[in-house]
Amino acid sequence: MAKKVELLSFVVLISANSEWQAALDILQPLDVASSPPGDWFVSRIQGFVLLFFHSGWGKTRSAAATQYVIDRWKPDLVINLGTCGGLEGFTVLGETLLVTNTVMYDVVERMGNRQLAVDYYRGSLNIDWIGDELPANTRRSPLASADQDIDFQNFSVLSEEFAVPAADWESSAIAWVLNANNVPGLILRSVSDIITPIGSETDNNHLLWRSRVKGIMQKLLEVLPFYLEEFSKAR
Repeated sequence: MAKKVELLSFVVLISANSEWQAALDILQPLDVASSPPGDWFVSRIQGFVLLFFHSGWGKTRSAAATQYVIDRWKPDLVINLGTCGGLEGFTVLGETLLVTNTVMYDVVERMGNRQLAVDYYRGSLNIDWIGDELPANTRRSPLASADQDIDFQNFSVLSEEFAVPAADWESSAIAWVLNANNVPGLILRSVSDIITPIGSETDNNHLLWRSRVKGIMQKLLEVLPFYLEEFSKAR
């Protein structure tokens, strides 16, 4: 397996444990290897050979895993597939967000300039290589991240101050590390649950979120070859 991996150009990061399990169930790899930041396997999708890496949940492990795969495999493109929570009125259940830029909304600076601190950890993804036509139910969008599920009390903070339609736990850390290494990235996040100004449908309801994960991951894996073809043509 190691000899094949040296030839790979694409690494796919999968964050949450349930998202990773869904990828395993769908792709059914013959062999899964281990590394300090996470497990990984190699799979082929419509002629593309990809390395799938369990980068884990939260910003800390995501940043470590992103740097690890860059250093070890030197991919041409790092991809992150997963879910996100969406804000009612700004997105809809099942919509896929093609992430253009990211922000960490849990950065709090009390001794100096808060805006400078927030801006330091912003990330951007150059996806100009993707044409104007996108897969169905997909749009370009900013995304926020924090080490927490969305608290409905942060609804206005996210929708007004940060002007994002959705948030997750990992994308901002992944984008920041990609930018630091000047490595191209692609982040696709589909909305798995909706948050309103007065509550979230998945608060204390992990089973509801989990029931939607496999369908989301199936859809993301089905559209992934479109983006790989666009990237290959641009190269």
